[in-house]
Amino acid sequence: MTSATLVPVSIEDPVNRAILAVSEDRIVGFRRDPLGAIAADSGIPVEDVIERLRAMLEAGVVRRVRQTLLSTNLAAGALVAWNVPQERLHAAFDDLSQNDPFSGHVVIRSTDGETAGSQYRLWTTLKVPQGYSLAKHADYLADRIGARSYRAMPAKRLFALGVGHTRRRLLEPGSRADSASEVITQVVQLDELQWRVLTALKRDFAPAELVSDIWAGRATEAGVSLGVFYDVAEELERMRVIGRFSTFLEHVKELSTGERVTRYNGLFHWAVPVGMEIAAGREVGRHDIITHAYWREGGPEFANVNVMAVAHGMEKDRVLAHKAAIDVHLAEAGIEVSYTNVFWGGRSEIKPSEVSPLVYREWCAANAIDPDQMRLPPAEVS
Repeated sequence: MTSATLVPVSIEDPVNRAILAVSEDRIVGFRRDPLGAIAADSGIPVEDVIERLRAMLEAGVVRRVRQTLLSTNLAAGALVAWNVPQERLHAAFDDLSQNDPFSGHVVIRSTDGETAGSQYRLWTTLKVPQGYSLAKHADYLADRIGARSYRAMPAKRLFALGVGHTRRRLLEPGSRADSASEVITQVVQLDELQWRVLTALKRDFAPAELVSDIWAGRATEAGVSLGVFYDVAEELERMRVIGRFSTFLEHVKELSTGERVTRYNGLFHWAVPVGMEIAAGREVGRHDIITHAYWREGGPEFANVNVMAVAHGMEKDRVLAHKAAIDVHLAEAGIEVSYTNVFWGGRSEIKPSEVSPLVYREWCAANAIDPDQMRLPPAEVS
């Protein structure tokens, strides 16, 4: 009998709720004892934290436990909107979600009526490892899925990056931090040892790997001592490569318990004056409901929007109320918005985008692609 059959796995169980309120996105950076940190912040004994997380992971309530990366600092990436014929839409979704490890979030989106860009139904995040061309990779995918066109929107600045659906469920519209959010942008180069440690560090944890000495096995996997593993991981954190130690719940799909974490997610668009993108993004990013906020250029396809953010909720009206509060705040901050819109998420598959150059070369070989043909032109190599 597994622990999942013995231990409550509902997200409404008060002990699980206390753990998840911390473990989703409150353990920032690299921690030598992340499970102990969850226990300390939640007030739940570490033995119970381990038992509950194992049970929820085994039951599929928690879909993954992993150390996240600030992969925007590791690889060229973009949010990509694909204009795919309706009859090919779900086949394209399946292909990108199942067969392209560099496409992360894969979401079918819709708008409330015909608006700028509403024909772009398929949205993905896309990253390619350093030295390879995102445009070449996207062109290959567009041909493979039969896209009429696509719009790639790299993040020029990042203002918020988190999950925390459990703690966000009861937020009031307008709830925000006392100060504007930070701006995160930096691309770093890693050496061979750093890549080895990083590859072991970021792999999803199996239930049996959730133990008090959680990194010992990963150090062995990386071929280094535990002390060296700690040193390299902490160096990676100083380089702003490390995100959070996180437990991930399904964003939209029904859990194995029949529960839902969220029912609606909105991708918010704002067009603000040129030169105001960072100021606007920082004001959007300070709102507690926002899980992701970026400066991205939507171009004429999307009425030249340049600030985007994502929020989740159980009721559509509630998500819209959060957006309305942000709109009011932007106006109060003196930031003019000439256009705004919401793209609603439907079918979705959420997975981390692969950023390893080794994995990219292996993928190219499996798809009969010459990896050298996918490299950046020499003039674009930094």
